[in-house]
Amino acid sequence: MSAVSLLDAPLRQGVEALGLDVSEAQMRQLLDFLALLQKWNKVYNLTAVRDPQEMLTHHLLDSLAAVLPLRRHLAERRAQGPGQGANGARLLDVGSGGGLPGVVFAICCPELDVSCVDTVAKKAAFIQQAAAALRLPNLHGIHARVESLQQAFDVVSCRAFASLPDFTTWSGQAVGDGAVWLAMKGKHPVDEIAALPSSVEVFHVEQLAVPGLDAERCIVWMRPRRPA
Repeated sequence: MSAVSLLDAPLRQGVEALGLDVSEAQMRQLLDFLALLQKWNKVYNLTAVRDPQEMLTHHLLDSLAAVLPLRRHLAERRAQGPGQGANGARLLDVGSGGGLPGVVFAICCPELDVSCVDTVAKKAAFIQQAAAALRLPNLHGIHARVESLQQAFDVVSCRAFASLPDFTTWSGQAVGDGAVWLAMKGKHPVDEIAALPSSVEVFHVEQLAVPGLDAERCIVWMRPRRPA
């Protein structure tokens, strides 16, 4: 039995603890993604975490903890009426590295078009490989600096990427009309929030509980400040 197949039960327990509705096909994709991450990590050093159990808790479940909040946000967009629905919504995951949380979002939110951008070519190539291997037509890997992107997105996310001021400054041109930033953080980043420019508004800091991980996690939700 492979190391990844041994994680089937713990993954299911974690998904249940998070209250996530995940299909059998999505569960298989999550496990296949973990196997792919382990395989490529041996050659391309996508993540410093090597132990499969740690990968499950520190990467997969940590990313899955943000899925319900993301789904809720997409549902709120849909409720705002025509032109704001989740169908056709686009997410940019900045500094995605090994595809966390971008690949997880693409698996669990198939109606969402997910682009993962990274300045390291081999990491962007891994995302493209994951999209093909996991049969995720809504997942794309982009080798670029986020500042150079010209497209507009509805959600711009990051996980352990940079300080909030740097993240919002570098990705500002990618934030479309009515779009938000979703920044996954550890402890409530009081100092980073205080250092944000006046053009950025924090409208919610959402605490997360990651099964099997005894550490603080939160999402800092931000948007461009509307003119008074």
